[in-house]
Amino acid sequence: MSSVESYVPKSSVSRSVAGSRLLIGLLQGLVLYLIYQAAESRLWVAGNSALFAPLLLVMTLVPVLLISALGHMPSRTLWRWLVPAAAVLALLGFYDIWRGIGAPYWDTQKFAEDARYPSPQFWLHAVAGFFIAHAMVGAAVLDGRLIAGYRSYFESATKLLIQFAFAALFTGIIWLVLLLGAALFDMIKLAFLKNVLDEPWFAIPVTTFAFAYAMHITDVRPAIVHGVRSLVLVLLSWILPVAVLLIGGFLLALPFTGLEPLWATKAATALLLAASAVLAILINAAFQDGSVTEEIAPLIRFIARIAAALILPLALIATYALSLRVGQYGWTVDRLVAAFCLVVALCCGSGYFWAALRSPQWLSRIAPVNIGTAFILLFLLLAIFSPVLDPARISVNSQMAHLKAGKVNAEKFDYDYLRFQGQRFGTAALKNLAATSSGKDAAVITMKAKAALEKDALWNAQPQKIDRKLLALNLSVRTPGQVVPESFLAQNWQESIKDNAWKYPDCLHDSGKSCDVFLVDLTADGVSEVLIRQEVGPLFVFRLNKGGWEHEGNISVPHDCGPINDALRLGRIAAAPAQMADAVIAGSHYRLVKDAPLTCPPISAGKP
Repeated sequence: MSSVESYVPKSSVSRSVAGSRLLIGLLQGLVLYLIYQAAESRLWVAGNSALFAPLLLVMTLVPVLLISALGHMPSRTLWRWLVPAAAVLALLGFYDIWRGIGAPYWDTQKFAEDARYPSPQFWLHAVAGFFIAHAMVGAAVLDGRLIAGYRSYFESATKLLIQFAFAALFTGIIWLVLLLGAALFDMIKLAFLKNVLDEPWFAIPVTTFAFAYAMHITDVRPAIVHGVRSLVLVLLSWILPVAVLLIGGFLLALPFTGLEPLWATKAATALLLAASAVLAILINAAFQDGSVTEEIAPLIRFIARIAAALILPLALIATYALSLRVGQYGWTVDRLVAAFCLVVALCCGSGYFWAALRSPQWLSRIAPVNIGTAFILLFLLLAIFSPVLDPARISVNSQMAHLKAGKVNAEKFDYDYLRFQGQRFGTAALKNLAATSSGKDAAVITMKAKAALEKDALWNAQPQKIDRKLLALNLSVRTPGQVVPESFLAQNWQESIKDNAWKYPDCLHDSGKSCDVFLVDLTADGVSEVLIRQEVGPLFVFRLNKGGWEHEGNISVPHDCGPINDALRLGRIAAAPAQMADAVIAGSHYRLVKDAPLTCPPISAGKP
């Protein structure tokens, strides 16, 4: 039995703390209900969202920290931690709302005049950041010094993680039981419980009260936490050999396969970061608090040392992959977030590599590496949701620099990115572009920027009315010597599409989308049909009839077939007679549809 398993501390929390915790949970629910009700009644409006969002954040997260800390921190220390934490959270919430002013709201179901809630990304990272900070503060209080020992950090973090997980599970089960009871009563035509559960005045306080109760139960029964932790860590540690075998095999195969297949996935950085994170988690599951070295199986100790050396090469390859994308296309929010994750991965990877080679005792030096990495992670979480390293601001500046330098064609530039991911900075940049009156491609830039500013939603948006010039910019003719028919460009596609936008290529009703166009006479009547293809997917076939251009159907082609994509890129597509005639039934034609999957022919792009 390991020292972690055998050492189960008794709870230092008095049972009298239970009442305080339950009262806090209940009051938290009541206050959150009042905030919610005020928002639904439009007492909070878009104009004062900068007050609404910070208040919602503080009342959601700070009471949970207070419940966790009661009985473990002296009152003075508790308030010295919670008051600055609430202030930082409120300021970050204010900035999250401020940066979105002037940009489309992330919740498209809300009215423009409604109060704005914090973005989902901010919620996620705020929970993660304050969890890490609270665990570190708790460890410092436990040790009585500013920088605690690694064992205290480990105890504090794992205890909090299990407590929160159990509390969430307990709250979910409570709701399942309540919903079951409501369904039972509803079967006998008694809907009172169902109606009560639908009421926010009941649902919100019950949720916070149940969460507070579960937090207290797991705190006064530490054996539960330690037992679950020991089981989970042992199981995870035995997954480490499998992970090392697979990830190590992947790295050994790269010299033989080259990096091109990896780049072709267009997700190399994310996959490599995920692999690095898996190795770090499994290594720490084996290492635990650093005091169980002798109890760890020799195989796990050996495998963990190898795993510690694998994270750095994964992070370096991911860095190279990201640098290639940034060099080609500039920074985006996703690439900046990946870069911040890479900073953490490189710190962790280099530190673990050093620990694998130089630790006097099995991997003992990953303890200071973990502490240092945690502080770096906290700084990055704070910086990227503040003006210091705001990804939206940095990415907008990068994209604008790419456009001005001519690294991207004005017709192909992603104006929608500025509108929907650039926050207020992107909207300001679009307004500047819309006012462009001189320079190369000024007319194109102005037209595209104005069209992007008119959009309120990126997905499920109503079809835009696109004029002839803008539509012509969206369509790139690939067939040599051909142009898009004037009648096709002049047609009112907004009217033609109406409620069936999903049946048509986006470039016909969205100013920010582009398509490839092919002109092929598929009907042998002397008039070419217009075939349109988006980045991937089928060829949309349009035929000129008496009422104008109409969508006749689609031609399915493999989207991941290199020879076909190369041929289409060169416009090498031709018509050929059908191999089998249609069946005519009651005057209607029915065509054979093969069951066989689409195949990628081994042909060169030089053949149609």
